[in-house]
Amino acid sequence: MPDYYSINWREYHQKTFHIDPAPFLSPFADRLPPGAHLLDIGCGSGRDLLWLKQRGFEVTGVERSAGLAALARQHAGCTVIEGDFETFDFTTLRADALLLSGSLVHVPHDRLPGVLANVLKALKNAPESASGRTPAPFPSGQVYISLKEGTGCRTDAENRTFYLWQDNELRALFDRLGLSVRWFSRNPSAVGSGEMWLGYVLSVV
Repeated sequence: MPDYYSINWREYHQKTFHIDPAPFLSPFADRLPPGAHLLDIGCGSGRDLLWLKQRGFEVTGVERSAGLAALARQHAGCTVIEGDFETFDFTTLRADALLLSGSLVHVPHDRLPGVLANVLKALKNAPESASGRTPAPFPSGQVYISLKEGTGCRTDAENRTFYLWQDNELRALFDRLGLSVRWFSRNPSAVGSGEMWLGYVLSVV
């Protein structure tokens, strides 16, 4: 069944594309070697892909919504794979870093560990807990992830369910997955909703 992002991709693009990603992407990008290959999972209409490409990185997107994927290709001029992060075989990709900017907010609490473990398989320097293979030596292996702060879940006017997290819960999950927190932020939503976002730059331990 088509979801909100498949049906309302134009509206979502108009609501989010204008937001300047520099405040949260700069701490991530600054930890990467020049020319690193980044995989933006849940890339939307390509705002972050474009920002990173303009700074010399090689970028690839993954997006479930065909409408958003088409806009991302147009805006960033890069490959955008249409796929679902819960079922896509990420072992077929090899990236130096992963970007998960708000893309996992609809994943239920009990499914997030499995989703993250699946996504981490795309890292060249994947933690062994995610890949089952010995990590190749690489200086980056960075991940940026942001999720909404709170407890439980909430459903908005568009019938989208958001699953909320506390910082200590996420840090415990990252530790289990072989990821170490290198940078942390807690900031209000850029769209003025009053919600708080938790942002993390992680690296493979």
